[in-house]
Amino acid sequence: MTTSVLPDETADHFATARQVADAVLFEGYVLYPYRASAAKNKLRWQFGVLVPPCWGTESAEHSFQRTECLMEPRSGARLSAELRFLHAQRRTVQRLCPAGGFETVEELELPDRVLVPWDEGSEERVTLVADISKLTGEGVTVPFTRPAREETEPVHDADGKLVGRLVRRCAEVQGQVRLTASELDGPYAALRLTATVENTSGWQPDDTGADRDAALPHSLVGAHLLLGLSAGSFVSMTDPPEWAGGAVAACRNEHAWPVLAGADGRADVVLSSPIILEDHPAIAPESPGALYDALEIDEILALRTAALTDQEKREARGTDPRAAEVIELADTMPPEVLERLHGAVRALREVTGPGPAAPDDLTPDVPGLRPDTPWWDPESDRSVDPVRDRITVDGHSVGAGSRVLLRPGLRRTDAQDLFLQGRTAQVEAVLHDVDGGVHLAVTVEGDPGADIRREQGRFLYFQPDEIAPLEDA
Repeated sequence: MTTSVLPDETADHFATARQVADAVLFEGYVLYPYRASAAKNKLRWQFGVLVPPCWGTESAEHSFQRTECLMEPRSGARLSAELRFLHAQRRTVQRLCPAGGFETVEELELPDRVLVPWDEGSEERVTLVADISKLTGEGVTVPFTRPAREETEPVHDADGKLVGRLVRRCAEVQGQVRLTASELDGPYAALRLTATVENTSGWQPDDTGADRDAALPHSLVGAHLLLGLSAGSFVSMTDPPEWAGGAVAACRNEHAWPVLAGADGRADVVLSSPIILEDHPAIAPESPGALYDALEIDEILALRTAALTDQEKREARGTDPRAAEVIELADTMPPEVLERLHGAVRALREVTGPGPAAPDDLTPDVPGLRPDTPWWDPESDRSVDPVRDRITVDGHSVGAGSRVLLRPGLRRTDAQDLFLQGRTAQVEAVLHDVDGGVHLAVTVEGDPGADIRREQGRFLYFQPDEIAPLEDA
């Protein structure tokens, strides 16, 4: 295996980007309620899993990632690359037998935790540094190997007496990182960088019908790349300058997506992630620590974790040291830290222009306003009525009770849109926001919980260009 030491300046820039990269690396590592027995933790590691080539041909997962982006290096610049991934290590639990020796068991009870079999993740890195001039042509290829190993850890009870041991086994993993660069056509001094990460392990499933669980110890889990220029800059793939639009569109990225990373305003570091991110992603400063379950909100996770029973917390502590840290974090979080998770204002902007001066004394004679009603109460302004208001869409009057066809996707901002495309729904209300925008609150037809949603006022919201009227109410 060939690795290189990263230059100090690049290492510092990578350190800033690594905060987000850590979230990518450990996304889905262990999900709430943080117990190995939970159904959510039976099928783990959904992002960036590069499986052995023989297994990838028989599954929906892949053995490689391909990253392409544009860069504008200065003379004499060097490119630094850091591949990061988790190497799965299979942990079994053994109890000390009265007659000596150890026997494998499904669980081992201790006063503060319950130890169970589990796949842990050991963080691995492969680094390399190359002059930009050496990346043209065949480029630079760095193979790497992580050998098989076995480790044991003694387990003692509260009195320090040996009661068992943990046995951790890792299978051999092999792979390679390949970097190439080519000049762009035209007058621009820019290069197209191609970075490929491959799992080259020779493991093959046996005749007994090995499944994904058998392939994971030979896989690169959560694989992603950090790329850095010693001099020069990368071009944003999501917001490129006009001259680079065509070249960016021609880049081919497979199973990964590169974004500018590191400090905001810099363009010398790229994070190529299996999770689609925006340029300069950052961890919210309010987040108290890693919770490993980004599908939830920190506040919800913290509250629900703190509400687990003592037995559930013992099982979580015995599942994984990282799960134990989450339990400790939720149990010791100060109220002022938890309060910050409830919401934050990042920026303010004026959404209305200057209007007429308000009268000194608002009276019922002022049209639409009721001064004796709080501003947040719908009855405070009778000029709008969500239940009775109607709008015109494609020549049809649409309001509460109208049937519509859902066709989201114009903004493509919500993965749930994939499941709602083409569904029929009933409009429950027409809402107006302070910017003058219109939103339709709907319930999906065929939803068994529609009555409950109406009772609680929990609807799905669409703008007029995201629906098609089926008929007038």
